[in-house]
Amino acid sequence: MFELNFMQNAFMAGFIVSILCPFIGLFIVLRRNSMIGDTLSHSSFAGVAIGLVIGVNPLLTAFLFTSLCAIIIEFLRDYYKKYAELVMSIVLTLSLSIAIILISSGKASAKVDSFLFGSILTVTKSDILLITIIGGICLLILLFIYNKLIYVTFDESGAKTIGINVKLINYIFTLLVGATISLSIRIMGILVVSSIIVVPVATAMQLKKGFNKTLIFSMLFGFLDVMIGLVLSYYINSAPGGTIALTSVIMLILTLIFTNSTKSQ
Repeated sequence: MFELNFMQNAFMAGFIVSILCPFIGLFIVLRRNSMIGDTLSHSSFAGVAIGLVIGVNPLLTAFLFTSLCAIIIEFLRDYYKKYAELVMSIVLTLSLSIAIILISSGKASAKVDSFLFGSILTVTKSDILLITIIGGICLLILLFIYNKLIYVTFDESGAKTIGINVKLINYIFTLLVGATISLSIRIMGILVVSSIIVVPVATAMQLKKGFNKTLIFSMLFGFLDVMIGLVLSYYINSAPGGTIALTSVIMLILTLIFTNSTKSQ
């Protein structure tokens, strides 16, 4: 298995995804904004459709379109401050309508199944290069704004008081969410990509550690979910996205059982 080029590509892409997604996911969960993951993951579908129609790397067009949707979400939040869910619905409607029109036109040059459900067979060297470059940039930006992002996440009003540009941090973070999702769709698939963002975080939170330890455990669980899911998908010939998502839920259930049994002793 490990000597196969397509599996090597899948594991390399999976490693980056497994670290970046839970890193982003912890802040999403703490902000109580899990819906943004679903919205932007479905938005990436339109980006993929655009890439397939015009003959450009779908990951690149997904990244560009999802980033645009992320900016639109932050922009509209100023107009619908009390109705955040409405903003998500607007962007979701826009994205899916574009995707459906393009895919139904028959001009797409390849099947979209691999993007909807994930595929370990279709991860190419160019995809690895793109995922590595953009993923590395995202991680560096996250580390650069880490302290400010923590402050904004827990106390936005306090952050404004001490002079942090909250709006800029929110824009940057939303763009990072969009970039992370667009990079993950080759492995996870559009339909379940949000699972690797949220579920490992939910698993790590059951351990009830501090913020930094929860972040580390989130990435550890994310890594285990992706690697185990990829191996299982190879042997049972299933879509990696669904297999990884199921693995992450099983890991959550096992952690819940473990923590509850520890409490009862």
